[in-house]
Amino acid sequence: MEIIFDVIGNTLIVEFFGELDHHAAEKTRVKIDTAMDNYMTKNLVMDFSKVSFMDSSGIGMVLGRYRKMGENSCNMAIVGCSKTIRNILNMAGVFSIIDYYGTREEAIEGFDRKEVS
Repeated sequence: MEIIFDVIGNTLIVEFFGELDHHAAEKTRVKIDTAMDNYMTKNLVMDFSKVSFMDSSGIGMVLGRYRKMGENSCNMAIVGCSKTIRNILNMAGVFSIIDYYGTREEAIEGFDRKEVS
């Protein structure tokens, strides 16, 4: 699993490449938590457009980051899932608590709308 970080304004974008399974979930969690602490952003976008496989460990990593963002009164969104990954996250109930957008730009606009409301 490769991860690329990008910061746009107050948003940390995490782009995943490869398989998010039990082998990668813990290392991924540590890298994201470190980046969140270093950049101190208010928003987190997870981009799954290049993820080919995800298991329950990946779902747990996502939910753990959601919990951490909530503890800091921050926002989180997921973008760019393949149909398979989106179905996995949907069946796990992830989209009942985390917003899904087609693109990073849409997610950032969604965060901006929440700040204005």
